[in-house]
Amino acid sequence: MHNVSRGPGPKDRSTHRREAAPRGQSWGRLDDFVGGAADVFPSFDNVVLSHRQDEVADVLRHVEHATNAGQWAYGFIAYDAAAGLDQALPAVSPDAADVAGSALPLVWFGFAPPPLRSTELVARRSAYRAGPWSHHWTRSAYGTAFDHVKDTIAAGRTYQCNLTTTLTAPFAGDPLSFYADLAHAQSSRYCAYLEIDNHVIASASPELFFEWVGNTLRTKPMKGTAPRGRSAAHDRTLLRELLDSPKERAENIIIVDLLRNDLGKVAAVGSVRVAALLTPEAYPTVWQLTSEVTAEPLAETGLVAILRAMFPCGSVTGAPKAETMHIIQEVEARRRGIYCGAIGWVAPPSETVRARFNVAIRTAHIDLSRGTCEYGVGSGITWSSEAAAELAELRAKHQILANTHWAGEQQLAARH
Repeated sequence: MHNVSRGPGPKDRSTHRREAAPRGQSWGRLDDFVGGAADVFPSFDNVVLSHRQDEVADVLRHVEHATNAGQWAYGFIAYDAAAGLDQALPAVSPDAADVAGSALPLVWFGFAPPPLRSTELVARRSAYRAGPWSHHWTRSAYGTAFDHVKDTIAAGRTYQCNLTTTLTAPFAGDPLSFYADLAHAQSSRYCAYLEIDNHVIASASPELFFEWVGNTLRTKPMKGTAPRGRSAAHDRTLLRELLDSPKERAENIIIVDLLRNDLGKVAAVGSVRVAALLTPEAYPTVWQLTSEVTAEPLAETGLVAILRAMFPCGSVTGAPKAETMHIIQEVEARRRGIYCGAIGWVAPPSETVRARFNVAIRTAHIDLSRGTCEYGVGSGITWSSEAAAELAELRAKHQILANTHWAGEQQLAARH
């Protein structure tokens, strides 16, 4: 575990117009496109991080103690950190970049005063270029992985498996402007941006992992997807087909049951309840089915206990969680990294909202030192799934990248 002092940071924290720190200095922001609000962390006084699974829990305990003592923390937990919270989940062997410390950490949090709150959502700042995008899997390779997952369902190892792939593109220019385009294209509530060293995380997530408000934990799993229509009438037809689809409804209900079980590990007896089931939400490129599960945590329950019970969110694994994550490791040749992890903040006990984390979907990782951008997409595979339909869902989910392919290309080219 590394605890790094960043010094006092900028003295003037009085204006929300301080959007970015100098390159090399960590900073971040969150944008709520539904509520029309933003929280900005212009700098961090110090940070804590690790590239090792056996240190993940120690880092999160540090975050829990520091926030209980009055600090704010903002950061992320990568999907691949899971075994650091639960040894039943698959471990990931460190590679050379992990050992050298140049890879994206498994867990990273910065500590700061309260964020600067604003009604100014992120805006494009200067030129960048992202693209062209290439898929990690060919159609044939996806079909092979899909068939393997269906075999594991037939064998009774899983009921639902979230199968994902990665798109990669060269990147140059301003990462904040890329995030602005991504976030505006999705227009969701849980957008998040973070610059740390040579890494940038740009998330346009529409999904809440969990929110801790007073004595209530709330999670909103998102499972069940349909594309938006070409006209209002077509859009209504696609929504009705989504709501009536046994396969899409089953995807959601399976994960609701999983999250009820996860919350039950830290909840008072009888307090877990389904507050909403199969509610459609509209986004520019897709319809999504969401549900809401709430619980009252047991007395003295803290951040580490909550994450041990819930991480990673069941909507990005499948059910049962542990065995399905082992299947995912069998078929997905690449690490997921921040994709399918969680990004969010933790506040002191004096705040009404103690913590809020998104599920890191619709999320890109930019490696500035390599000039690359990675973006993950996935879908839930059940027994009734068909490969062609799942591929269509992946296309719908990465459609928001159409707004980021070449934004500012002419301006960028003029500078070189």
